[in-house]
Amino acid sequence: MIAAGLIIFCGGPSAAKSENKAAPPTKAAAKGKAKKEKAVSVVIETSMGTIEAELYPDKAPITVQNFLNYTEKKFYDDLIFHRVIPNFMIQGGGFDKDLKLRPTEAPITNEAANGLKNTKGTLAMARTPDPHSASSQFFINLKDNAFLDFTMPTAQGFGYTVFGKVTKGMDVVEKIGLTPTTASGQMRDVPVTPVIIKSVRKADSKK
Repeated sequence: MIAAGLIIFCGGPSAAKSENKAAPPTKAAAKGKAKKEKAVSVVIETSMGTIEAELYPDKAPITVQNFLNYTEKKFYDDLIFHRVIPNFMIQGGGFDKDLKLRPTEAPITNEAANGLKNTKGTLAMARTPDPHSASSQFFINLKDNAFLDFTMPTAQGFGYTVFGKVTKGMDVVEKIGLTPTTASGQMRDVPVTPVIIKSVRKADSKK
């Protein structure tokens, strides 16, 4: 059993040392951003097929806007799913095929207490042991991972923010989840053949 605190890191060995902290929003700000909004559809084109997902700005407004900001900048183009663990999750959105970490914007506030659970097919944010350290990296759950859910507002209980769910192409996600992996330097569970994220776009946007 993998210890929950070591499940999902946001970057390489240096990521946990970052001094860049995200300040939790005020209650008024959080309430203002939590208004009911329609789900946003995105298309993730990979070297192994197409994944479609819907994002929930009413449940995770900060996280969804952060993801869309990276999407609009075409930040995810040509990055990879660098961490793949069968029957657990696939993680990407930080490294290129040479395992070089792409520079990100400032980290965001953890919104894992939004009621959404880390069930099969959901998208959630990767982070370091610091609850408020998520930036660009995300993962897709290959099964229900309840131990990643919010339980309490402590370093151990914050959990991982769910902000969307796969609506089409779960077969592609599962295929990626079965790809052979190896260790590379200090990184483990790296696909032997890079799984490229060709692009991430809003469904109504042109490439």
